[in-house]
Amino acid sequence: MPHRLISPRTASSQELDALVHVLDGADIIVHRFEGAITHWSIGCENMYGWTREEAVGETVFDLLATRYPAPREKILTQLRSRGFWQGDVVHRHKNGHDVDVASRCVLVNLSDGDMAVIQTNSDISALKKAERAVKSREAHLTSILETVPDAMVVIDQKGIVISFSKAAEKLFGMDADQICGKNVSNLMPNPYRDAHDGYIDHYLDTGEKRIIGYGRVVTGQRADGSQFPMELHVGEATANGERIFTGFVRDLTSRLKIEEDLRQAQKMEAVGQLTGGLAHDFNNLLTVISGNLEMVDDKLPQGSLRDMIREAQDAAADGAKLTGQLLAFGRRQPLSPKQVDLGGLVTSFSDLLRRTLGENIKLSTVLTGAHFEALVDSSQLQNAILNIALNARDAMPKGGSLTTEVSRVRLDADYAKMYPEVRSGHFVLISMTDTGSGMTDEVKKRAIEPFFTTKDVGSGTGLGLSMVYGFVKQSGGHLQIYSELGHGTTIRIYLPALAEPRPAQMVSPETAEVPLPSGTEVVLVVEDDPRVRKVAVARLGQMGYRVLEADSGRKALELLAKHPAVALLFSDIVMPGGMTGDEMATEAIRQRPDLRVLFTSGYSEPALASKDVIPGAEWLRKPYTARELARKIRDLLDRP
Repeated sequence: MPHRLISPRTASSQELDALVHVLDGADIIVHRFEGAITHWSIGCENMYGWTREEAVGETVFDLLATRYPAPREKILTQLRSRGFWQGDVVHRHKNGHDVDVASRCVLVNLSDGDMAVIQTNSDISALKKAERAVKSREAHLTSILETVPDAMVVIDQKGIVISFSKAAEKLFGMDADQICGKNVSNLMPNPYRDAHDGYIDHYLDTGEKRIIGYGRVVTGQRADGSQFPMELHVGEATANGERIFTGFVRDLTSRLKIEEDLRQAQKMEAVGQLTGGLAHDFNNLLTVISGNLEMVDDKLPQGSLRDMIREAQDAAADGAKLTGQLLAFGRRQPLSPKQVDLGGLVTSFSDLLRRTLGENIKLSTVLTGAHFEALVDSSQLQNAILNIALNARDAMPKGGSLTTEVSRVRLDADYAKMYPEVRSGHFVLISMTDTGSGMTDEVKKRAIEPFFTTKDVGSGTGLGLSMVYGFVKQSGGHLQIYSELGHGTTIRIYLPALAEPRPAQMVSPETAEVPLPSGTEVVLVVEDDPRVRKVAVARLGQMGYRVLEADSGRKALELLAKHPAVALLFSDIVMPGGMTGDEMATEAIRQRPDLRVLFTSGYSEPALASKDVIPGAEWLRKPYTARELARKIRDLLDRP
């Protein structure tokens, strides 16, 4: 809107004197156009601190150190052309502090032909101070609302959105101007959307609270229609006589996923403990079965009966493989970790996979980056890769592609927070992606459970991915499954990477088979299962050893004290009675430092050997063959 021009009035000096006299209590300054003060009211004395005698004759711009909102020359030009000017300025008090002023200037013509300015001022310092405080609080509040992770939505008592924070825009996928002025029910799916206004009316009528003042988990809806769980806290206030409600919203999607992953991890840990225990007991049974079959086989002539015995031995061997898979899932399989270049291992293993998968599946291997060294059991890793590849083949009956990528990655603390079982650090990632049928969400949740399979009866044990999971966890790594129905599956194996590449260790080739070793030394067998102990004693007796036996650690220590000729202690690791095999062996070594120790267990605890709990001790996994037992004992006894 254009400013209305005011033609300057003509006034005499006497008229100006009368004006200031009548309005002496007001804040009035009269000065020449160039700034020389001619009149200074008592109100100005009170406002600025200078007396009339001190002010008159001074240049107003200099005395008050006026700070204009625009250059002074521009303001004087406006005053001359329009006849008046008004605006906010800052003046200086006599004692030096600033005075915020609302100023209005009117131009008048003097009778002597000169021009004067009548300036009326109002002290608005208190108002400006309040405005600055309000702006500061608004800026502070805006800063909080734009950075706080929780979304904030403010509505009136009719349910209309009047404020929508930046976090809310991000959470709901819409700008504030898309929702402000509309009903908050647009952020909810049905049936909550249709019922929302009724909730507010019910509260206003009865005062009964359902959400206000309480935290509650509800369902929100984004602009794209997707729904998500959220935690809602609502506060109430009164503004201008009307109620407003402020809702703070927190997205629970990630937290619920973490809780679900943690519950799954805890379930798998419990199942692992159970299956590991079953495998341990079953290994004891297999040790008895295979040991007795082996001894019977040695006493039978060639013929159909001996063939039947060997078929039974083969079945026992298959049972041992099954328990091996269970032990792998329970993270109790024996591992022999060595420094391995996983890039080279996967590349060299691809030829075997290609022959296994067939011609209708395209196999490709990609190495991204360098330094893929990790401390891992290479044979168990190859077995894990083979299991994943076979599952991929079964998911692509009409053919497809399987891509294996090896890379070095770093999992940070934020990633570890998303997955409670994951630790941060540097890993070598083996990622295997197929173009198969994919998995449903339900199948993904149960994919690593032992004996769970989607194959037909008789087509699989359901232990493939369970074994992979157990091996990876036992190796200090992490397994992830990504899959969508109809879009294939990606399985990622994270294995801890070595900090710096080291020269690969040379492994000498296995020596050729030799006749069953034997000896005449005294061996103390410690085994709580009487059937397993009986087989071990019989085997060692056939090898020529003199054998003592005990069913507990304490009994073994008593025999050891009575028989100083005992050269080797052959003991189960896990035993009841308050003393484990390693505790008993530690005491035995204290009494007899020259004693050799061989552990055995259905668990085959690798930690005992890797941590050198018993220096120089060896361990043998159940079920073991007579040759394995004979070679282990002979190796120990023949050490210098």
